[in-house]
Amino acid sequence: MYRETSRQPTEAPPHPAEPDGRVSSMAQGLIGSEILKIATDIRGMLAQGKKICNLTVGDFSPSEFRIPKFLEENIKDALARGETNYPPPDGMLALRKAVQAFCEHWLHLSYPLESVLVTGGSRPGIYATYSALIDPGDVVVYPVPSWNNNHYCHLTGAVGRPVVCMREDSFLPTRELLKDAVRGARLLALNSPLNPTGTAFDRETLQEICDLVLEENARRSNGERPLYLMYDQVYWMLTFGSTVHCNPVNLRPELRPYTIFVDGISKPFAATGVRVGWTVGPEDVTRKMASILGHVGAWAPRAEQVAVARLLGATDEIQAYHKDMKSGVQARLNTLYSALMQLRKEGFAVDAITPMGAIYLSARFALNGQRTPEGTRLVTNEDIRKYLLNNAGVAVVPFQAFGTNEESGWFRLSVGAVSLEDIRSAIPRLTTALGALSS
Repeated sequence: MYRETSRQPTEAPPHPAEPDGRVSSMAQGLIGSEILKIATDIRGMLAQGKKICNLTVGDFSPSEFRIPKFLEENIKDALARGETNYPPPDGMLALRKAVQAFCEHWLHLSYPLESVLVTGGSRPGIYATYSALIDPGDVVVYPVPSWNNNHYCHLTGAVGRPVVCMREDSFLPTRELLKDAVRGARLLALNSPLNPTGTAFDRETLQEICDLVLEENARRSNGERPLYLMYDQVYWMLTFGSTVHCNPVNLRPELRPYTIFVDGISKPFAATGVRVGWTVGPEDVTRKMASILGHVGAWAPRAEQVAVARLLGATDEIQAYHKDMKSGVQARLNTLYSALMQLRKEGFAVDAITPMGAIYLSARFALNGQRTPEGTRLVTNEDIRKYLLNNAGVAVVPFQAFGTNEESGWFRLSVGAVSLEDIRSAIPRLTTALGALSS
């Protein structure tokens, strides 16, 4: 099931509308971040001295997760040596070679140097992929919930074709869900492990989607442009339990000319502010992406590029860092998941999906229709969000922030900025708040 839209979901603008003609129609219609609006509520409560378990931020608190010491020291050394001028627009040669070797070693992906583009974090890589491939009116297929694809469609004038995914599929798309949506589309945007759900493709499901893309391209006549696949795998190093990351080109090498990988250090190294990402894809597309970002100036800082080049080649340092970092993330996710499952056993209307990857837990608070102690009926996910924040001190993000329309009680819980103690101390407050509701 999919719905086609050339605009983003309707939402009240955060400020009074500007007079006609003051800004472009694109800028006029651009929607602000729902998560940033929620952050305003949280800041207000923290200013009042209230205790909040903030599970909204898709980021890491340095007090909980530092960047690797190896990376930090190499950034300092690069700055001390004067590595402060413009880097090449496609990235420092040493870093591009390091990314090339990193992909070969860890992901078994062999690409020429011309396929590697360094970006200022992963977001410019996503934007450049859209900009290099999409003309206004082209169709982009993406699953919902997912992060920001509706906004990238708006920025590039694409027609968004969101495909609604369900809990029984771990909120991930399947071949069956996508088979009609990809007809005539220009880009299929996938992310695994997925923000916001913390779920990841298994080999068979991704294989079937890869076959669908190949079949769609084989079906097209010579005059039709191909369907490309953007595969955002920025969380791939953060997988847990039996989850094994898989990628389209390893599964189907024939997809290589049509696949653009998006990756970076932001998530696996808790380095969101260091701003070093990269893309790997077909050489001709990569050249155009580099030209686009060269004009925008969206390159990573030179000193950070020099340091990341060293980090990516330091396998022992990476493994040592992840031994602690990954176990810390997993412990937080598992603690939340176990607590919610215990509440479910006790009869509360909650649910969650076993953590597979990233820093997110998909959790359901099916409280729609219940009444608060004050007699207010909870109707929407926004009502539930506010109740949990005000009555339990638990801050979460509804799936509506990721393109979902249904008022089904599903939320993203992010653990990168909280401690285990923050989570444990929030559970009794959550239990009390849930117990105070009535039918």
